[in-house]
Amino acid sequence: MTLGFLIGVIYVIFAFLQMYILMPLTVCPNCVYYRMKDSRCVSGLNLISRKIAKEGKPEDFPKRAEGILCYNNIYMATLFFPIIVSFPALILNFSFILLYFIITVIGLLLFRFFIIFPKIACLHCNAKFTCPIGEQIGVRDK
Repeated sequence: MTLGFLIGVIYVIFAFLQMYILMPLTVCPNCVYYRMKDSRCVSGLNLISRKIAKEGKPEDFPKRAEGILCYNNIYMATLFFPIIVSFPALILNFSFILLYFIITVIGLLLFRFFIIFPKIACLHCNAKFTCPIGEQIGVRDK
């Protein structure tokens, strides 16, 4: 097993745990969607959260963006990690396939930040008035 493959497997496990275990246990219980009957947030993780976590406090929902190891920072690190580790690989062993991979991942990340969040997901979210992301991208006024 090569070092790159091992790093990739560790990343996939970490990303899975972060999204499908950590978020439903720490963020979702405090979200408005947790308490709304027959509701589903844009990720659908409130359904998982109802099964594995106790209801939290709505006033704690903004805390997902407080502190250096807050959920938002961990989430952002998970998104940027593949891009960051790909640049040294590209420098050490250039290939057009890896360059295409990096450009594609950056494009998907930008699409997520500039189209999916502000124009689709966050714009119609019931938590946009308490969510720190809603404040940062300015969807509260729309």
